[in-house]
Amino acid sequence: MSNAPAPRATGATSATSPAEAAATATEADRCEFDRRYASLLKHLRLKGMQPKTVQAYTHGVRRLGERFDWRIGALTDEQLTEPFSRLLQTHSWSSVKHDLYGYKFYCAHVLGRPWAGNPGLIKPPKVQRLPDIVTVEQAAGLFAATRCLSYRVFFFTLYSLGLRLGEALALQVGDIDAARMRVHVRDAKGNRDRLVPLAPATLGVLRRFWGGAPQPDAAVSRPCWRCGRRRAG
Repeated sequence: MSNAPAPRATGATSATSPAEAAATATEADRCEFDRRYASLLKHLRLKGMQPKTVQAYTHGVRRLGERFDWRIGALTDEQLTEPFSRLLQTHSWSSVKHDLYGYKFYCAHVLGRPWAGNPGLIKPPKVQRLPDIVTVEQAAGLFAATRCLSYRVFFFTLYSLGLRLGEALALQVGDIDAARMRVHVRDAKGNRDRLVPLAPATLGVLRRFWGGAPQPDAAVSRPCWRCGRRRAG
C-alpha cells in the first residue's frame, strides 16, 4: 500500500464561484427582507391602518423589493424614479403614490430612520371631475330591473341613505334607529362613525322586507318604491 499523500484540491474546485456567491447574497437579502416585511405588517396594524391601506403599502414595498433584489434599505430619488415611471404606464397615480407612502412608512417605522429623499417625488395632477348623478327615475328603473328581492332592498337602501358600498354591506339591524329616524354608519371613511337621516320610505321598505317571506307571486310582481304596494310587471 502506498503512503503517498492524497492530492490537494485545487483552487478552482475549493473557491466559491461568483454565481454561487451572488446566489448566497441574494438569499440572505431575501431572508432579511422577509424579516423586515413581517415587522412592517406589525407596525401597520399597531398604527391602526385600514385593511386597504395595509394591503396597498405592503404590496408597494414588496414590488420595490422584487425590483431591487430585496435590497431597499437606502433607495435614492434617482433609483425610485425609474420604477415609478414604469409603474405609471400600467397603473394609476393612486397606486404609484401608495407605493411611495408605503416605502416612507417602511423607512420610518421598520428601518428606524426617516426617508431622506424628496417627499414631493410623486405629484399627481390636480383633476376636478363632476360625478355622474343618477336621477330618481333612473334609480327606480334599476330597482325594478333587479329580480332578487333582497338585492332590490339593498340597492334602494344604499341609494336612499347615500351610503358607500362598504358602509351598506356592514349595516346591521341594530344600526337603524326608527325612533329617531336615523342610521348609525360605523367605521366609515377615515375610520369614523357618522349618522345619516332615515327616510320614511326606506324605513317602510325595510320593515316590509323584515316582516316575512315574500308572497308566492313575488316573482311576477314588484313593489312600488314610493307607496310600497305591489304592482304587476
